[in-house]
Amino acid sequence: MVMSLRVSELQVLLGYAGRNKHGRKHELLTKALHLLKAGCSPAIHMKVKELYRRRFPAKMVSHPELSLSGAHHPASAGMVGGGAAAALPAGLTQLAYEGHANHGGAPSPAALLPLSLLGPGKHELTGLTHHLPTSATLHPVHPDVKLQRLPFYDLLDELIKPTSLASDNSQRFQETCFAFALTPQQVQQISSSMDISGTKCDFSVQVQLRFCLSETSCPQEDHFPPNLCVKVNGKPCNLPGYLPPTKNGVEPKRPSRPINITSLVRLSTTVPNTIVVSWTAEIGRSYSMAVYLVKQQSSTVLLQRLRAKGIRNPDHSRALIKEKLTADPDSEIATTSLRVSLLCPLGKMRLMIPCRALTCSHLQCFDATLYIQMNEKKPTWVCPVCDKKAPYEHLIIDGLFVEILNSCMDCDEIQFKEDGNWAPMRSKKEVQEVSSAAYNNNGLDGEKRERESFLSALKKKKIESKLKFFFKKSAIFLLQNRPALVYTFILIGFNLQLLVLAID
Repeated sequence: MVMSLRVSELQVLLGYAGRNKHGRKHELLTKALHLLKAGCSPAIHMKVKELYRRRFPAKMVSHPELSLSGAHHPASAGMVGGGAAAALPAGLTQLAYEGHANHGGAPSPAALLPLSLLGPGKHELTGLTHHLPTSATLHPVHPDVKLQRLPFYDLLDELIKPTSLASDNSQRFQETCFAFALTPQQVQQISSSMDISGTKCDFSVQVQLRFCLSETSCPQEDHFPPNLCVKVNGKPCNLPGYLPPTKNGVEPKRPSRPINITSLVRLSTTVPNTIVVSWTAEIGRSYSMAVYLVKQQSSTVLLQRLRAKGIRNPDHSRALIKEKLTADPDSEIATTSLRVSLLCPLGKMRLMIPCRALTCSHLQCFDATLYIQMNEKKPTWVCPVCDKKAPYEHLIIDGLFVEILNSCMDCDEIQFKEDGNWAPMRSKKEVQEVSSAAYNNNGLDGEKRERESFLSALKKKKIESKLKFFFKKSAIFLLQNRPALVYTFILIGFNLQLLVLAID
């Protein structure tokens, strides 16, 4: 009730309680909430209900839930502090308050904000006009929308639950305002995670803004509304840059991803944070936004978590091999073997941690380290083998490939057989080299003997030719000069022949 009061009504309430009633709207609101947090008298309770009845006469129609039993049920005890927040009745999930009620005339749309209590320690303000618009009846304020889990971010808290981006007019360009406050514990979590490197300040615990389609059939991916513009506490928020158009004449689009708004958030437990969202309406499409408190994780942590899940039993892969190689009786072509590479399709290097997604039907694996590191820089989570979605939560480490990589160190490709066994595959060049090495090892003795016999024969022929030439010249000389010595040399030659035979 206090959150829905205007400035003039807040001043009346503070003056009635004897408090300072000067200041801006958020300052007056903080003072009024502190009245309830500290525990106030029944007179203050009655004054709040009286002011609220004047503000919304149609809302105070005999709601038994509105009867407050003394100081035990403060209306907003948990909004700013850490106490428990009172539950709103079913008809009061949206209440409007004006930001400039001290001036007469119609209020601006940005100054009209409703209230929706989320739970202990936090509250949310959602933009609507002073009357419930037609679009609010078509689109629920908090649709049952779930956003997809982000592997690199652990969800710590929900600051604004998924809320419809609805407006009260039929104009093309829409604008609405949201607000949330942080608890002391949340402020401490963000502050303690600060990491200053040079001129850049990073937080591992972040306030994350996300947009998606208002679809409840399945968890939704991030999806920006057209011409999105966001301001946090009056400061423009940086959005991802536009992607180059794939075709001529096609309007460029931004890649939809979570937006880190931590640097623009007030780390205060008393002053709320405001988010103004403007976008272009689309016929037949509605969008939702949400704000979360998350903790960012690195690829190393995700790899450790994947290892902690364990290695899948090799029998699963063997069963898949047998299923693929089982002959179809209606098929004329039978597959008797499957060839699979031991190189990662991403880095073209030998697999270190072979993994694939449970949703993939192929046996080929990719390296888990490279896959997670690539998605850390640009999250797509698409299988590099079949181009289908391979989200982190569906990844498994293949036990059969782990066994193969540990036992087969000298080849890059293997062949699976029908019985689930495997054999290394080698290229023609490797086969020739292996054959040559085998010949060298097995036929070394025979080749050595042939080579030695050839050399000895060659040496023998050289000696014989030299002896024949020597005897011929000697015989001619002796016959011409000293015939008596011919018989002597014949005897020497015979002895030399015997010597050559002995050498052989």
